[in-house]
Amino acid sequence: MSSAASTPPWNVHRLPRADGSVFLVTGGNAGIGYFVAEQLSATGATVVLGSRNPAKAEAAMASIRARVADARVRAVLLDLADLPSLPSAVDSLGVERLDAVVHNAGVALDDPPRSTTTAGHELMFGTNHLGHFALTHWLMPLLSAAPSARVVTVGSFAAKSERLDLDDLQSRADYRPKRTYGRSKLAQMYFGLELDRRLRAADSTVESVVVHPGGALDSLTPARPPVHMRTTGARLRAAPAALLVQGKHAGAWPAVRGVLDPGVRGGRIWGPRVFGLRGEPRSEQVWNHLSDTSVAARLWDASCDLTGVDPAALIAGGTRSRAR
Repeated sequence: MSSAASTPPWNVHRLPRADGSVFLVTGGNAGIGYFVAEQLSATGATVVLGSRNPAKAEAAMASIRARVADARVRAVLLDLADLPSLPSAVDSLGVERLDAVVHNAGVALDDPPRSTTTAGHELMFGTNHLGHFALTHWLMPLLSAAPSARVVTVGSFAAKSERLDLDDLQSRADYRPKRTYGRSKLAQMYFGLELDRRLRAADSTVESVVVHPGGALDSLTPARPPVHMRTTGARLRAAPAALLVQGKHAGAWPAVRGVLDPGVRGGRIWGPRVFGLRGEPRSEQVWNHLSDTSVAARLWDASCDLTGVDPAALIAGGTRSRAR
């Protein structure tokens, strides 16, 4: 990649070409992940949708192909809640290298009760954080094979008001769905920043970038039937909110910039320009609580233990460990 000084100002509507690149977007069949995939497809890259629902993935691919001429898009079965299935999912990519992965997929539960993965991990923490943590391990050999790959982790503005309880990461003692979701996204952001520090220490060619979409509402999102439907009434009712927040198509912009912009680096957060809620993506200071490297290190160790990942192998892309 060329230096940041030699690149033109970033324009969300005029993305650079990425012909020959291969990008994986987890949860690329819906929401922000869909729009990340649609926008990246317009660059000439091959975009792979990681989805646990083949029918929804097919609908998303059809929608992208209807809007992007000659889109190179395909899908792989990917269930982040099923850790033992991840090596096979990575093998099914069928590529020799991966230029970027966008860790976007997520589970959000609006109401109790607390649910768990097959391994017994709380569902939101187990999917949103532990699943992506383990997936990064399995993908690292492919990422390391690319000249300058990116791991782009999509956090949440909701994580700004949360704090991790390292003694109750899986919300066994105190489960409240919205807070548990926010903490799972906070854990992802801690992971992305800690991964950046460890990759830099190892002099890796892989970059880790943390982004968040700001305030992204369905009602402000353009229709993409059957992936996303929006009525005229819903659009009109949501119009006043557009002063503060945006649709999911715009919520995708920070992740897309994290993948494509050679000037983006780790160690900061990338989010919307206006109050961190809407607008074009820009760099912002790491939130104060995310700057605590001791919390990040303890979370890293706990995540290795819960997923069975060898911490040295995660960075080096070494021998596969047994997920549990």
